[in-house]
Amino acid sequence: METEIKRISTKDIITYLTEKFPECFSVKGPVKPLKVGIFQELAEKLTEDEMVSKTRLRQALRHYTSSWRYLKAIKVGASRVGIDGKDVAEIDEEQANYASKTLKESQEKFGNNSKTKKKTHEKGNDKSPNAPKNKASTDVKRDSTKFKSVKSSKRKVVKKDLPPLKPVESATIKVGSKVKVQLGNTPMNATITEVAGKDISVQLDSGMTIKTKIQNIYS
Repeated sequence: METEIKRISTKDIITYLTEKFPECFSVKGPVKPLKVGIFQELAEKLTEDEMVSKTRLRQALRHYTSSWRYLKAIKVGASRVGIDGKDVAEIDEEQANYASKTLKESQEKFGNNSKTKKKTHEKGNDKSPNAPKNKASTDVKRDSTKFKSVKSSKRKVVKKDLPPLKPVESATIKVGSKVKVQLGNTPMNATITEVAGKDISVQLDSGMTIKTKIQNIYS
C-alpha cells in the first residue's frame, strides 16, 4: 500500500482533494481563492487518510496556489473560501498586487525559456548560405559581445532602502500569527499555519504555503 501511495503524483493529490472538497477545489473552469490557514484545516480533516500525508498535502497546495489559473483569480474584492466553499474573507489590494506580480514573473520566465529553446534549435539547424563562415569575423563579434556584457555589468544598481526588519521572538511563534518572511531580497506578508520544532509553515498572502526556519521570520 505504501509503495502505491508514493507513486501518486501531485496532480493526483489535487484531483483527490477536488473529489473530497468539491466546493473548495477545482481542476477545470473557475477557481476559488483559498482561505489563509486552510492547510491546517485540511490536515485535520485528512488525519486518518492514508492517501494524503502532510508533506504531500503541502506540496499539492503549493502547486495548486502557484498555478496561473489560481493566481489570475486573486483579485481585489474576490472572496477566499474555506473547505466547505463558504466565503470567509475578501482579498485586499496588497494580496491582489502580489499575486499579479507573481503571475507576471512566472509568465515572463516561461516565455524566456521558450524563446531560448527556440533560438538554440534554430541555431543548430542554421544552414543558410548567409551564415557566417569566416572565423575571424565570428571572433570579432564574440569579442564585441563580451565587451558589451562587461560594460553592462559595471552599471551601478540603485538599491531601494527598506525599513529594518525586527526578528520575531520564539515565544510569540504560534499558528495564526501575522508575520513577515524573508525570501530572497523582499520580505513578504504571511500567516503561520504550522509549527513543528524548528520547521515553521507559513501561508503567503497569495495563498502559497511554504516551510521555513525561525531565522527567516520577522514581526
